[in-house]
Amino acid sequence: MTSFEDLPIRDDLRGRSPYGAPQKSVPVALNVNENTHPIPEDVAHDIVARVAGAILKLNRYPDREFTELREAFARYLGHGLRAEQIWAANGSNEVLQHLLQAFGGPGRTALGFAPTYSMYPLLSAGTGTEWISADRDAGYELSAETAVAAVRRHDPDLVLLCAPNNPTGTPLSIDTIRAVADAARGIVIVDEAYIEFADPGTPSALTLLEGRPRLVVSRTMSKAFAFAGARVGYLAADPAVVDALRLVRLPYHLSALTQAAALGALAHSDEMLAMVADIRGQRERIERELAALGFSPYPSGSNFVLFGGVDDPRAVFEGLLERGVLIRDIGLPGTLRVTAGTETETTAFLEALAAFAPARVSAN
Repeated sequence: MTSFEDLPIRDDLRGRSPYGAPQKSVPVALNVNENTHPIPEDVAHDIVARVAGAILKLNRYPDREFTELREAFARYLGHGLRAEQIWAANGSNEVLQHLLQAFGGPGRTALGFAPTYSMYPLLSAGTGTEWISADRDAGYELSAETAVAAVRRHDPDLVLLCAPNNPTGTPLSIDTIRAVADAARGIVIVDEAYIEFADPGTPSALTLLEGRPRLVVSRTMSKAFAFAGARVGYLAADPAVVDALRLVRLPYHLSALTQAAALGALAHSDEMLAMVADIRGQRERIERELAALGFSPYPSGSNFVLFGGVDDPRAVFEGLLERGVLIRDIGLPGTLRVTAGTETETTAFLEALAAFAPARVSAN
């Protein structure tokens, strides 16, 4: 059987692995940071009605500029944003890909701070952009001094800042974002995929957009909106950035069905986001109870918790899986990561994990 390595694939893609996370059918799946709460029934009915209306017009191409959707995103984000400052695509990964296609490419570089979202280097590779990985501070923090020093050392064409960071959940201060945006020559992308789960009062990078035409703030509907299966991502930036992205997007890239579904969800944003406070509460519960079990949870501003103090992550991962609980081994030594789900899911995870608590293991 022929493998893709036997084909005339690009040399810079040889030896690489595609993005992937375990997809298993288990009672409690807490491994990919989904919002595990179901969409409210009344909202679901409205979305279905909007999609049904769009189906009747599928013989025609969708609005190439997805004007109504951009207006809805601008209203949702606030901060005085206008529709011409908004872009959207099939998930925030495609949004990031558009940015790398437009501003990266052969001979250009993208800088990030490891560990961070594993799609950044993959998207860079796919667009022929050289990926540069710089170090974080202790505890996966990223100070303004550390970040700016890396920007000045490498002078990248793009900088990707994950706020809060994935896979560690580490909050990123607005001071660090401001410092990088003011120091960088190229495009600075702030990936706020999990920002709705941050502690109340946490400022968004949206507050920094005015007067910074090379700053971009990326968002997604997958997490807080419980819309992972719909694949809707978006960004806010200077209108000139949006104009540049039109050069690289595929024609009619956002389907009429996707636009209709997203508009339905945004029309009920208050109801859709009502579950965020509950998820934040479960995250805080996980942090407290992990510490009580003898593990070392890292500070998180997202809907998941990375925790250390795991002597054998693979054994604990497999042991939880045998008990019907799927979490994530992200490859950081001595750690595992768990999504904050519903109260019932959180209870199932904590009860299953108790068998592997450091104190109990030591006693045995």
